[in-house]
Amino acid sequence: MGAKKGVWVDAVFFDMDGTLVDTEKLWFQAESEVMRRLGAGWTPADQENLVGGSMPATVAYMLRVSGSDRDPAEIEAWMLDTVLGLLAEGFEAMPGALELYAEVRASGVPTGLVTSSSRLMTDAVLGGLGLDDLDVVVTGDDVERFKPDPEPYLRAARALGLDPVRCAALEDSPNGVAAATAAGCAVVAVPSVLPIPAAPRRLVVESLKQVDVAALRELVRS
Repeated sequence: MGAKKGVWVDAVFFDMDGTLVDTEKLWFQAESEVMRRLGAGWTPADQENLVGGSMPATVAYMLRVSGSDRDPAEIEAWMLDTVLGLLAEGFEAMPGALELYAEVRASGVPTGLVTSSSRLMTDAVLGGLGLDDLDVVVTGDDVERFKPDPEPYLRAARALGLDPVRCAALEDSPNGVAAATAAGCAVVAVPSVLPIPAAPRRLVVESLKQVDVAALRELVRS
């Protein structure tokens, strides 16, 4: 899939947790519950240390903080089961996310999802939102190096045959912003748990309600 002549943004890549859907609070609930099973506590400061990170990094941190010698695979299974259970109870899209997604699709610009979450969780979220027309989906199961490494975004752009420099990424965490920036993408940052400073080819907004296709095109062109 090549670039469309005259279109300044060749693809828009959405992060999932905290950008497309409001799941950061679900992760905090799941982490707190798992830590209780490990006999330890969990605070917002602990979550701040992990926002935008991978499941292996989260599990390693939880085991280190709790002092547990449990098998990391067991803890990961606890986490995934707990989060999937919470998702089944219902979740919400982030403000403006679905509206922007619909506008991008209507403009004919390809869309992708680039997340550190597992394929199983990603499928649950996309199924719940009814999003079955993404052009590419890259999950934590598809990469060797997680955000802030650029591999996830490079993989997404490569799958569409595009130059990431002509793509826009939407992110909520410093790790995600770092990954997209290192890949060469222009970035829209919607800070959730941690602040994100302004930078060249980076638009920092309070909500995706402040973003439209024209803004994305201008950002990429800049």
